[in-house]
Amino acid sequence: MSGASSSLKIDFEETLQHENKIVLLWSFTVWLVVMNTTMFNVALPSVLFDLSLSSATASWIVSGYSIVFAISTLTFSRLSDYIPINRLLTIGLTLLGISSIIGLFSEHFYVLLSARLFQAAGAGAVPGLAMVLAGRYIPISRRGKAMSFISSAASLGFGLGPVIGGAITQVFGWNYLFAITCFIFILIPFFMKFLPMEEVRTVQFDAAGAFFTGAVVTGVLLFLSTFSYVILIGSLLSFAYLRKHLRVVNNPFIQPSLLKNKQYMKLLFLGFTAFITHFSALFLMPIMLTVLFEKDPAEVGLIIFPGAILSAFAAQYIGRVIDKFGNAPVVFFGHGFLILATLLFAFLAPFSPYAILFTYMFMSIGFSAFTSSISNEVSRILPKNELGSGMGMAQLNQFFGGAFGVALTGILLSWQKEILPELAYRNIFLGVLVLLVISMITFILYSKKNKEN
Repeated sequence: MSGASSSLKIDFEETLQHENKIVLLWSFTVWLVVMNTTMFNVALPSVLFDLSLSSATASWIVSGYSIVFAISTLTFSRLSDYIPINRLLTIGLTLLGISSIIGLFSEHFYVLLSARLFQAAGAGAVPGLAMVLAGRYIPISRRGKAMSFISSAASLGFGLGPVIGGAITQVFGWNYLFAITCFIFILIPFFMKFLPMEEVRTVQFDAAGAFFTGAVVTGVLLFLSTFSYVILIGSLLSFAYLRKHLRVVNNPFIQPSLLKNKQYMKLLFLGFTAFITHFSALFLMPIMLTVLFEKDPAEVGLIIFPGAILSAFAAQYIGRVIDKFGNAPVVFFGHGFLILATLLFAFLAPFSPYAILFTYMFMSIGFSAFTSSISNEVSRILPKNELGSGMGMAQLNQFFGGAFGVALTGILLSWQKEILPELAYRNIFLGVLVLLVISMITFILYSKKNKEN
């Protein structure tokens, strides 16, 4: 595919005129979408009890959402190479709003799960298109600040989600969590007003590539939950077909040139690791606080809240550091905080809820710094004709990491149900620590290769 950006007719001055409004509006939308995710993390114990579910089954409310969210993010980002961003965003937000109305009245697990999956399909438009928009229209000199501002909104969502979700669950019940995202309809007219006008390109969408990409991602996570070799074989066959398909189709869903870019693939691994770490912790914290310290949903939210709020404020300064000094120092900083937080979770968190509160401050700041700098780095190393697909694939990889972390954590908890809970939690965090050390080594190799080039 050649120079997607050259085929888009944009009034550059109008884009600059509305840049701050677009970043602010998009940040608010990201806040709603992320909060929609974390609200259900706190509500999981209540859902598990009300619907008589096992922890592995209940984890699919989170991991299933993350799977569809990840695939949707890549799909919307890929489509942005030839369909206007404002049109794609309208479709995504409308789907999110309609599925929220359905979820509001759900009373059975499969209705709840279906509503969450359709929510994810619509919500995936928000983060993926935000990164494409920033990479396409915002100059590098201001891009770090814009991306960090959006990341700070995500951090605020991570923080307020548990608080608002816990309060709503305790007072009204988990169904009413869906009411929050019903307000998404109000935002659509504002996006239509401020987003730049683009021209539609007539290109055949690679539906087969999208389907088999989804089949591979879903199959891997289903295998982790069921250990069904039929599912494993199906996933391997889907992967084999996808590799062959990407070589012969004219406009593939995933551009093969991205998979050959070793530096880009290293960044994908870093993002994958960060999301495994953060989502595993977000999944475990409500369970730890409920099982070990008998905290109700509202108290769980209040304990998680300070760390995320601190991260939201820190993200704005992180963006300035990125624009001034580059991404590498911020990536090392994020790595260090994630490693420290994982160690504290492993050895201190099982003994006090205040240790969890304190530790999550480090993890939330580290995650915000890490993901902002990685996204910015991806936007810098990719040519414009690969930006939509590349940013979308990075988002897919990250949220697949989140889903993978949640699914694997649920399984590891089930495997260790015969031992003391605090030992089970420690074993999981120590496993994550090993992954973070490998990630740090990978980034050192990435930086060394950049200097050589």
